[in-house]
Amino acid sequence: MIEVYTDAATRGNPGPSGIGIYMKQGNRQWEEHAFIGEQTNHEAEFIALIKGLQLCQEYFPDEIISCRTDSKVVADAYEKNYAKNKPFQSYLEQINHIAASFSYVFVKWIPEKQNKRADLLARKALDQQGS
Repeated sequence: MIEVYTDAATRGNPGPSGIGIYMKQGNRQWEEHAFIGEQTNHEAEFIALIKGLQLCQEYFPDEIISCRTDSKVVADAYEKNYAKNKPFQSYLEQINHIAASFSYVFVKWIPEKQNKRADLLARKALDQQGS
């Protein structure tokens, strides 16, 4: 099983945004971060999960994927397979499409304090952009 921690950081809402993805399997760890342009905070959180799943699809296609996010909006949308906000529905469709390629994908909400590494990576992406 691969544990995938995702987070986003924005300056303003909407504003310049970065995402962070921290993945681990046993003692092995991987980190990714990227600047994603101007987004709302919620959009950036969805994009972070999409990117995390895309990385798993590329590097761990046969694994069980356990995603953790501190975004209740993202976790609830995945759990209920419904997003009230139309743009979020589009992100949810992308997530479901990628998730369908795995045998199991879990998305769990966690408190911010348990998501510090992904948060640092998201802020790093934002800071490197010089915003």
